[in-house]
Amino acid sequence: MAKLRVGVVSPERELWSGEADMVIAKTVDGEIGIMPKHAPVLGVLVEGGLLTVKRGDGEADLVAAVHGGFLSVANDEVSILAEVAELGSEVDIPRAKNALDRAQASVEANQADADAAAEAKRARARLRAAGAEVG
Repeated sequence: MAKLRVGVVSPERELWSGEADMVIAKTVDGEIGIMPKHAPVLGVLVEGGLLTVKRGDGEADLVAAVHGGFLSVANDEVSILAEVAELGSEVDIPRAKNALDRAQASVEANQADADAAAEAKRARARLRAAGAEVG
């Protein structure tokens, strides 16, 4: 079966590169699934979205919290250029839960606090990427 060549990078580092059967990402136009032979596409990634790379061959899926950036697909090559990204396996769950609690408290205290709402969205994405329950 044909494979995709996938690269996931942020300004800080390359998070992952390798072959995969499928990539699923949330863009501003909705969730998109990329498989081999996909038409060329350029997508804008949402703030607080998840990226899932289905590696196949019995390997565990790679899941990352992605906060903005772009997805490019051409010739079975998928490039994820994230503004900020964190692999689910690297998430400090207690710290992410604490960040979510603080952000939610700030949002409840001031409904117009867009920064707190964005921080809450990021914390939820980090927790989902790590496989933790999000309330």
